[in-house]
Amino acid sequence: MVLLKRELHRQVKGPEVTHADRCTLVFDTDTKSLYVEREVAHLDARVDGTIEMQTATMDIADYLKQGGQTAGHRELWRLLRKPMIPTSWSTSRSVSSAFWAS
Repeated sequence: MVLLKRELHRQVKGPEVTHADRCTLVFDTDTKSLYVEREVAHLDARVDGTIEMQTATMDIADYLKQGGQTAGHRELWRLLRKPMIPTSWSTSRSVSSAFWAS
């Protein structure tokens, strides 16, 4: 399975309790589907370095309906307005972090 990915937004809050939130636009070349993947991680360094991670996928319309105009929403709108050339996307054989360079 080949996934083409482009990071839309990343936010990290911390220092002792770290909360990371990342949204990525993903195109699955096998199923020809385009969707947003959201990864949320919460690390509490005060409690033995406990980490909790969640990953969810949603279609683009559902992502855009979520609360307000975030930097991720603005980046997605910017990408949707410009012509997409398939060769300008980075490829990834796994769900690891391969991102299309702007």
